[in-house]
Amino acid sequence: MDEEMDLVTFSDDEGNEFELEVVDYFDYEDQEYAILMDPADEETAEDEDVETEVYIMKVVVNGEYEEFVPADEDKMDALSEIAEERLNCECEECEEEDCECCEHHHEKED
Repeated sequence: MDEEMDLVTFSDDEGNEFELEVVDYFDYEDQEYAILMDPADEETAEDEDVETEVYIMKVVVNGEYEEFVPADEDKMDALSEIAEERLNCECEECEEEDCECCEHHHEKED
């Protein structure tokens, strides 16, 4: 299956560039977040015995561009729980807004 990857390039503290793939987006407290992982790790993510590094970044729209900035540390427990549930959900409806197994993640806050 040839799906186009949504890759984002980051630089570490030493200036080394690396790419992460956006595997999902979700909203939490009226803010958009992205779940990212190394594209090489995603291939092995289905094997439960293999640890994969998952990153959660806040998405900030700057004009026509999206910026990925670190999520607030005080929200990481809740964000990590949401990301884990979304990554482990196996239903086919997750792409739809009315997924019953994780509908609380799709609800829009008023």
